[in-house]
Amino acid sequence: MCPGNDESAGKRRSGKTRKGSPWLRAALAESAQAAGCTKSSSLQAQYRRLAARRGKQRATVAVGHTILRIAYHLLQDPASVYNERGSDVTERERQAIERGLVQYLQGFGNTVVLHQLGTT
Repeated sequence: MCPGNDESAGKRRSGKTRKGSPWLRAALAESAQAAGCTKSSSLQAQYRRLAARRGKQRATVAVGHTILRIAYHLLQDPASVYNERGSDVTERERQAIERGLVQYLQGFGNTVVLHQLGTT
């Protein structure tokens, strides 16, 4: 279920997924599409983000791969517990982008003060 990677001289070619269990692939694809319909989950946020840029089918494969990685790590360590990050992933990404832009402007010698819209 891992995505293919075919690149030469910086040029990306067909990214066809590798061979694997067709039953596992079907189950992961179905669960990825169901995760895309849930509310307030990090998998739903990932699905929406990727589907907007890359398309629904590629988003399904990517979310299915994420589900497979989560299951692998849970099976590797029986004492581990899955903690859902929630849909605030986009809020954390927004804050990371803000920090990066502030550092970028400070690199040019600017002083940056952030104010939320609607507040003074």
